[in-house]
Order: sequence, then structure tokens, then C-alpha cells
Amino acid sequence: MLRNGLEPWHVLVVLAVVILLFGSKKLPEMARGLGKSMRILKAETKALREDDAPAEGSTQNGTAASTASQPADQPRPAVTPTNVTTAAETNKSATTA
Repeated sequence: MLRNGLEPWHVLVVLAVVILLFGSKKLPEMARGLGKSMRILKAETKALREDDAPAEGSTQNGTAASTASQPADQPRPAVTPTNVTTAAETNKSATTA
């Protein structure tokens, strides 16, 4: 029964259920959205790989020039949160409501 795992009739049943759930008009929109998401993911991973690669004597995308304007020995200023709700305040407001 489970000798091969996924058989062709399993795929047909899954496709039929997907078509019944989402309808034939919604499927092309979903496929387009998935394609756009995959393209964005591919572009972002490519950009991350390029950023991780060492700049061999030249600036590849301007990151070396932007980091050169700030001295390396000075840390960046910390960002202070403006509106922080603690757990005690959350519990207090939940019990009073």
C-alpha cells in the first residue's frame, strides 16, 4: 500500500481537491503570485550572495563607499523604543477590560 509513497492517482486527487477548493479562475492568479514571489526570492538571494562576496579592490554596489564615510571605531547610536508595552501592563489591561 505505501510501497512507493506518492503514486499518480494521489497527484490527481490532490489536483481535483485544489480545483474544487479554489476554483479554476483563482488558480492562474495564485500561480502568478507564486511566480512573482519566487522571482523576488531569487533576486534577494542573489543580492545577498553578492554582498557576502569580498570586494576585490573595487566597490561592487556602493557598500564600501557608504561604510567608508563612518569611522570603524565609532559605534552606531542605539535606537530607543518610543512605545513599549510590558507584559505586566498587558495583563493589567486585559483584566480590567
